Amino acid sequence: MANRARQLIDQFKNETFLLRLHQFEGNISKLLSLGMVVVILAIVFDLAVVLVQAIFTSSPGMFLGQTVIDIFGLFLTVLIALEILENITAYLQKHVVQVELVIATALTAVGRKFIILDLTKVTGTTLIGLALAIFALAVSYWIVRSSHR
Repeated sequence: MANRARQLIDQFKNETFLLRLHQFEGNISKLLSLGMVVVILAIVFDLAVVLVQAIFTSSPGMFLGQTVIDIFGLFLTVLIALEILENITAYLQKHVVQVELVIATALTAVGRKFIILDLTKVTGTTLIGLALAIFALAVSYWIVRSSHR
């Protein structure tokens, strides 16, 4: 009888611990969400400043150089931040990390890196590494996506 009571008390302690742990995870996820909102707002503000400066200060014909690449990089940075926020939101709702969404975010990040890459400053090894990363992520995305169907 005493052994059964001890088991019930231990089970209650474990359930209470798991409940507190679950609440802690939820609070941290909410804090991360708020932090990502601040980051997204800062990036959007930076993007607006860069756009206004590029439109009003660049001379004719000079806009299509590095400025456009910088603007594309900032746009993709906003998209990556939004995808990370979506990852956190999905975790809050389902308490599961969505692998497909994580891989899509990583693909976007590596794609962004390719777009903003200055080919005069990188080695062939770096390009091969980025290509392999994109290939591995694409294959992973295809496998995860096809397994969910």
